[in-house]
This record gives sequence, C-alpha cells and structure tokens, in this order.
Amino acid sequence: SDHCHYQGYVEGILDSVVAVSTCSGLRGLVTIGNVTYGIEPMDSSSGSEHILYSLDNVKKEPSTCGVTTEGHEEGEHTGENHHPSMTQLLRVKKRAILHQTRYVELFIVVDKEKVRLGLWVMYIMLNIHVVLVGLEIWKYENIISTDGGAGDVLANFVQWREKNLVLRRRHDSAQFVLKKGFGGTAGMAYVGTVCSKSHAGGINVFGKISIQMFASIMAHELGHNLGMNHDDERVCHCGASSCIMSSGASGSRNFSSCSAEDFEKLTLNKGGSCLLNVPRPDETYTIPYCGNKLVDMGEECDCGSPKECESDPCCEPGTCRLRSTAECAYGDCCKNCRILPGGTECRASNNECDLPEYCNGTSQFCQPDFTVQNGHPCHKEEAYCYNGICQYYDAQCQDIFGSKAKAAPNICFAEVNSKGDRFGNCGFHGHDYKKCSSWNAMCGKLQCENVETMPVFGIKPAIIWTPSNGTTCWGVDFQLGSDVPDPGMVNEGTKCGNGKVCRHFQCVSASVLNYDCDVEKQCHGHGVCNNNRNCHCEPGWAPPFCNIKGYGGSIDSGPPYNEVCDTALFADFWFAFFFLVEGRDGWGGNFVFVSCFSPLKEQVLGQCLTQQEDAVSVHVEDTCMGLRGESGAWGSTIHAEERTK
Repeated sequence: SDHCHYQGYVEGILDSVVAVSTCSGLRGLVTIGNVTYGIEPMDSSSGSEHILYSLDNVKKEPSTCGVTTEGHEEGEHTGENHHPSMTQLLRVKKRAILHQTRYVELFIVVDKEKVRLGLWVMYIMLNIHVVLVGLEIWKYENIISTDGGAGDVLANFVQWREKNLVLRRRHDSAQFVLKKGFGGTAGMAYVGTVCSKSHAGGINVFGKISIQMFASIMAHELGHNLGMNHDDERVCHCGASSCIMSSGASGSRNFSSCSAEDFEKLTLNKGGSCLLNVPRPDETYTIPYCGNKLVDMGEECDCGSPKECESDPCCEPGTCRLRSTAECAYGDCCKNCRILPGGTECRASNNECDLPEYCNGTSQFCQPDFTVQNGHPCHKEEAYCYNGICQYYDAQCQDIFGSKAKAAPNICFAEVNSKGDRFGNCGFHGHDYKKCSSWNAMCGKLQCENVETMPVFGIKPAIIWTPSNGTTCWGVDFQLGSDVPDPGMVNEGTKCGNGKVCRHFQCVSASVLNYDCDVEKQCHGHGVCNNNRNCHCEPGWAPPFCNIKGYGGSIDSGPPYNEVCDTALFADFWFAFFFLVEGRDGWGGNFVFVSCFSPLKEQVLGQCLTQQEDAVSVHVEDTCMGLRGESGAWGSTIHAEERTK
C-alpha cells in the first residue's frame, strides 16, 4: 500500500503516543508516560521476528551541539528525574499559546549518502503538527558543497534553499540530512527563523545511529528554528533525565517546560506567523484520515474528534465535509463559514519592505506572502530591503539594547572584529573564529553605542564593552554553541558601504542581491517591484505597470477592492450622481437615496463602496440588506453622503 505510516495512541492509556510504520516490517515508537520504546525487525531473523526495547537502554555515541554554559542565568539548573511527563505538565499549566494548533510545513533534503521520522510524536505535545510537504533525495551528486565545518554547510544549504527551494515549494522550514560528521557536532540551525525565506533551515548528521536517535536530533534542530534554546543551566522539566533541547544528543523524546516557554515567547513576539496557515491538502504527504485536524486530499475540512467538532459551526464531524450552510471552514479569507469579499486585507504590511495581501473573493486562502524585492532602497535610501525587512545597523542595535541605542562608529567595528575571538569575529574558519579583514569588519559582530538598557532574552548574553577613541563600543555574545549562529552578529543584507552589502560575514557588491527594478520605467514611478519582479502599485494606480488609474496592489497580491462589486456599481454611481445634482438644486440637501440592484450576496456592497473619484466619493452607511425578489436580484436602499474635495 502507498500508506504504511500510522500515528495514534495505546488503547486505554491516556498518557501515550504511537508512531509506527508497516513498510517492510514494523518500525516505530511507543511512548507511555515517561518511557519510550522502539520496535523494529531483527536483521538476523528469517521468521519476521521483531525486537521491542526501551530507548533508555540504547547505547549512544557521544555527540553534542558544542554548547558552552556561559551566559546563562545563575542559579538555574536542568531538571532531574521523577517529574511529571510533558503531556501532564502541559495539561496542568494550560498555556493559551499552546492551545492554538500550529502547523510546521517541513521540507526534508537528503544527501546522496543517506529516511518517515517520529517528529510528529514529539511535537504533538506542544500542539504543533509537523507536516511533511516535500522530500528531496540527491541520488547521484550533492547540489551544494558539504566541505568545511557545520557552519559552512549550513550557510551553503540556506543559500541554495533561498534561491531554489523556496521558489519551488511553499514550506516553513527545511532540514538537510547528511552522512558527514563534524567532529561530534550532531547538527546546526538558526534560532527563531522558522518563517524566514533566507534562514529557516538546519543541517542534521545521520551517521551510525538509530532512526529514533536521529529523529530526536532533527527535532532538536527544528526546535531551534522554532525559537527554542538549549535547556542547559535552566530549570527545565520534561519527565526524563534529559530533554530534546539538551545540548548533548541524548535521544530524548520529550520537550521541556523551557522549550514550551521559548516557543511561547516566539509567538508572543509575532514570530512564526506562517505556522497558523493550515497546510493545503494537495501540498502534504499524509495519510488521509478524517479526524486528525489536518485537511487531507478529498476532505473539505477536518475539525478533529466529535467532541472538538461540537464548537465548529462549519465542518461536519466524521465526514470532513462542509455543513450545508457553509462555504468554507478555515483559512485567512474565511470568517463565520463564509469566504470574505475580494479586497479584504488578509495579511497587512508590517514594515516598509513588506507588502499587503488581499482576499480574492473566491478562495478561503490568502495570497502568498510577497515582499519588496531584495536590494530596493529603504530607510531614506540608507539601507536595502532584504527578505521583507529594512536592514540597517541602528535598528539592529535597538532590537538588542533598546530604542535609544544606535550603531557605533566604524572604528569600533574595525578594532573589535579584527581580533578573531568570541567577542569580535567574522564567523568561523573550521572550529576557530575568523578575523575580519578591514573591508569586512562592518559585517562581523554588531557594535552599538548610546546604550542605556541591557538586553532581555530567554538566554542571558555576555555583554561586551570596548573603549575606543573616546567612545564605548557595545556588543553581545550569546554563546549558544556551535550549532546556533550568534544573533549578536550583523544581519545579512545590511548595507556596509556605498553599493555594498553584508553576505556571510563579507562586505560584497550589492549586485549579489540581483536587484533589477527600474521603478521609473517599469512601474512608472508609482510603485515598487515585489520579490516576483512585478510592480506593486501605490493606491490610485493599477497593476501591472502602474500607468493607469486604479486601486493599487499587484497581480500577485490579490485585488485591494472587490472587482465584482466595482463592476456592478459602476452604473449605480452615475445613477447616484444624477440624484445628487438634483438634490442640490431641488432640495439643497447633502443626502440622497440610491436604489441598489445587484446580483451580489448580502454585505458585499458594504465592503466595496469605498472607491475614490476625482470630484465625488460615495460613503456607504448602510449595506444592501434587502429581500431577494422574483428576478433573483438583491434590492435595497443605500444611504449615501456627498463628499467633495
């Protein structure tokens, strides 16, 4: 059968989770309380015998993330045995954040040397569904270089992902699986980058270890993407002697209370917004099963168990079909079981390098997320847009040291980053810190001044201050270990000179951003290019080239107005204008009554009558809510007010 992977629980045992595969034998994991068992076929058996064993009894090769314990809060320590299980802890604590289901759309890439994993079992305790949306195996040759250290391979992988994989398949995080080891380092990943186009990735070493051990390693690195730091030197409980986010690869199946708190902080700080998107059925590799709260192929919705479906007015339990009165059940453009009108903003712009998206009126899903093209000038042309963020030194200093901080003089960057130690460097060369050359110094450790407050993070960093030429240079060192890039470094895409930009700790020509938009010619000076190289027009101008009057947006963003409503109301506008003139001459009033007949659904017109005109605009105060006549049209009266410039 094509479907041989199953997940569930042990019948009659509440605190249990099961994930097994029946492909060529029975393999999988069974977790009961604090104990996890593995089951797999015996290689030497000719009679289909299997072995069942406790993972605690499996000998493990020592491997770590290379994390030191400096920079953590004093007095904190890792939890010991005899604590409640993680599922019990979460039931007792009842976190509001964890009660909202989130979905990680995961893409896995496997190198030519080396695959369904037990990630679901571990993440379901945090109410996170890990959904496989892509698997790519390099059978003949590796597309990226795997030479160098773990940091080099991670950098190569996320570069390839940004330029290639992101364009081919929508996903929230990509994990690279490879056979090559890195001197005891089991993997490496960026922290809190799960929805980033450039850094949502990690690498995972699959050497001479069991599938179960490797699943724990990948869960660890994916955890970093989800904002989770190491548990070391913190008061953390998971119901076992070690937890998934411990610095050493222990094979643990449980996330700790600290990991739950780290993930909660990520979401409260508006990170991981993409995790709220319910995966589309045609983009997932899952077993169709009605009741798993995941919409599979052939399903219109999935509200979960019959009890969970009691609070869902849109979806029928057991059948996973929409109720007779519902148009939709989920999605950013679905509200109260109805598809929102076209022009409804479903994803707002959050900074000058981000762009808004709108519902199209026919789909329950918001348009894909688009940003201003990389390399477009921002912050008064003192910086560049990079992956939807305007990257400049002052903003990065303020993120760490508060609103009054700003970038230190260039001499600070030059002096500190030329040392090539943990306090000033341009990344790693193998296992050693790399000194910054004079022309790359602005792309090493971030240096700030005018510091009045200390940073507040889940992990306390070391504060570095260096006197230089009459000023004090401030920096931070998080010491998160060799598997986590230091967030105290200058961000990728930061402008480091005239026509220069930081890429991989080097100050290189901004031409690497491949910015090719002439806004004056391509967008006629009335818009910007998005990351699909199409014009996103300012309000008042129409795509695709912003050269005629319109309502703004792009061919990618969805219409910022309702096209159906706009067409239907065109004749009505002239009807309204006629009576408006008569109203002035005949009655001297400013209010008119306009007859509205349109084959539209209730409430649609109220969403649309906000368009601008050169002389007069119509402001709707009451929507068309009349009864439908025999002709099938909706009739009503609109109370409209004249507004002149």
